[in-house]
Amino acid sequence: MRVLLTGAAGFIGTRIFARLAAGGHDVVAVDTMLSAAHGGDAELPADVHRVDIRDAAAVADVLDGVDVVCHQAAMVGAGVNAADSPAYASHNDLGTAVLLAEMFAAGCQRLVLASSMVVYGQGRYRCEEHGVVDPSPRQRADLDAGVFDHCCPVGGEQLRWELVGEDAPLKPRSLYAASKVAQEHYALAWSDAAAGTVTALRYHNVYGPGMPRDTPYSGVAAIFRSALESGDAPRVYEDGGQMRDFVHVDDVAAANVAAIEAEPGGLDAFSAFNVCSGKPVSILDVASALCEARGGLKSAAPAVTGQYRSGDVRHIVADPAKAAQVLGFRAVVDPADGLREFATAPLRH
Repeated sequence: MRVLLTGAAGFIGTRIFARLAAGGHDVVAVDTMLSAAHGGDAELPADVHRVDIRDAAAVADVLDGVDVVCHQAAMVGAGVNAADSPAYASHNDLGTAVLLAEMFAAGCQRLVLASSMVVYGQGRYRCEEHGVVDPSPRQRADLDAGVFDHCCPVGGEQLRWELVGEDAPLKPRSLYAASKVAQEHYALAWSDAAAGTVTALRYHNVYGPGMPRDTPYSGVAAIFRSALESGDAPRVYEDGGQMRDFVHVDDVAAANVAAIEAEPGGLDAFSAFNVCSGKPVSILDVASALCEARGGLKSAAPAVTGQYRSGDVRHIVADPAKAAQVLGFRAVVDPADGLREFATAPLRH
């Protein structure tokens, strides 16, 4: 199968590229090498073409004979403030729209899209008294007072988190999240107009060797790693009880290959899947696991700061069932093992 892979030089893209090539696929690898992701002096890998997907002519040149597009290229990170909106809209939304238009012109009818858990917004919560409820965003006064958990909007009871399924409403709460929702909506409309098939993979917290450090693309696990390497304790926001799903980059690559190799007849015109480990873990436990793996908690125990970032969500944990049932994808790296490896694995500068 001939696969066009965008973002092929990135953290996740390189792993997908390697798996596809090992599986005998013909990979056309492209990347625009954004300095925020790769650094200003990064060299283009020899087997990757420099292509900006906003350039229609350049995209058309690499689509010849392509059976499926695996679209990983994106500007990520939550964004600093509203002034970043044009950059997200340009790289993520316009880039995806151009890619879809050129796919239509080339007669390529299959897309695997890298989406994200951020499309779900705050996640899913249940009140023991009132059932599933949609809490209001947390208020600054509560956060300042150290009240981090959501309360029921009906009776004020403390809520508990539940697994988020793919049928949850999309409620973006950051610039990046808004751009990911837009990508999904463009792809959904394209699937109808082009009689195409879209598989949107909603990644949860991806980590693993080769993760970028000290950039807007760095995840919390890499930030903790950088602190430990500097001899500092990882700084954990809130009370550390925020629940997330950490999924290893090799599992994310496997999910993409499963989506690419799936029989189109077995998929809906537009299908979304959580890509996750299925084993929730708290942020404090992630920091503690990294500290322990790097030499024990005594020298660099996590520092629980009580600080918070405006717009952060309290809990968001995924339901892995649909990906297992439809794509046959199940994560194989247990977070306990993966984080132990990640504690000393090389990162990308």
